[in-house]
Amino acid sequence: MWPSRTHTEAVTCLACGEQVSRSKAREYDKHGDRWDRDDKTFEHLCKSCHDDLCHYPRDELEALLIELEAGETTRERFLSSYLETVEERYGTLEEEY
Repeated sequence: MWPSRTHTEAVTCLACGEQVSRSKAREYDKHGDRWDRDDKTFEHLCKSCHDDLCHYPRDELEALLIELEAGETTRERFLSSYLETVEERYGTLEEEY
């Protein structure tokens, strides 16, 4: 039997926590490759949060977050380690005007 066309799956925006219908949400792949769908579970963003998202490439970011134990330590300790590691590997961040 086919599912009802009127059935709307609700998803939760990972940024703001708002419940939105799946059709009004955007898929988010933490590895940055939403086109490779094999063996993946996607998280979702509401359109507003997706529009606010930085769309620059994030090569190596997920591995760095795991290495620095994001979510496993205090916010202050994580941010300090993150800043130090990024500056060691990539240099200091200079704002462009």
